[in-house]
Amino acid sequence: MAAFEHAVELGYSYLETDAHATADGVLVAFHDHTLDRVTDRTGRVSELPYREVAKARIGGTHEIPLLADVLGAWPDVRVNIDVKEASAIEPLAELIKRTGAYDRVCLTSFSDQRLARARRAAGGRVCSALGPRGVAALRTAAIGSGYGRLLAGLARAGVPCAQVPIGVRGLRIVTPAFVRTAHAIGMQVHVWTIDAPQIMERLLDLGVDGIMTDNISGLRGVLDARGQWYPRH
Repeated sequence: MAAFEHAVELGYSYLETDAHATADGVLVAFHDHTLDRVTDRTGRVSELPYREVAKARIGGTHEIPLLADVLGAWPDVRVNIDVKEASAIEPLAELIKRTGAYDRVCLTSFSDQRLARARRAAGGRVCSALGPRGVAALRTAAIGSGYGRLLAGLARAGVPCAQVPIGVRGLRIVTPAFVRTAHAIGMQVHVWTIDAPQIMERLLDLGVDGIMTDNISGLRGVLDARGQWYPRH
């Protein structure tokens, strides 16, 4: 929660987190599938009751935050949510409904099936990023063949962005053609996870619409120097 608070204090209006549900259906904002790497406890989040997950401390100090607390702490802040497991889908849909957060969350996932299920569970009322197959289709469209009309339809139907790494396994994804094609069909391009200011500069020069980073002070500095920093409020 301290990290989210720090980002908001710096002036950010957008946060990114991952969603996991505990064995008893409590939704937490946490990246890893297990507690092992960054907390003082072990075990898979989805296999533990919340009373056990609540005892874990990130870096030995910080509690794992509830996703409800992240959404509730700053009602004007937008939150990008990566749905990490199928067990998180129903609790997430219920939370979005309970908090009325339909217009301030964007869902994403590394699984096309999980992402489609999450959209259905939320009644199709939230925006989402393209899944892996959609990203592949956009890349194909960018090199000159097919899918443009289909992707434009998706953009109009609540899938307004592609969230991608610069490349994967030696294959370049974020190219000038990729960004141009996305923009031509009404989609934004968000790139993750970029911590080096020089790479941030190059991506912004390409026209990307969002950058996900762990170096939030660095990104703010880059945007401020370019006259592109628009702080919260």
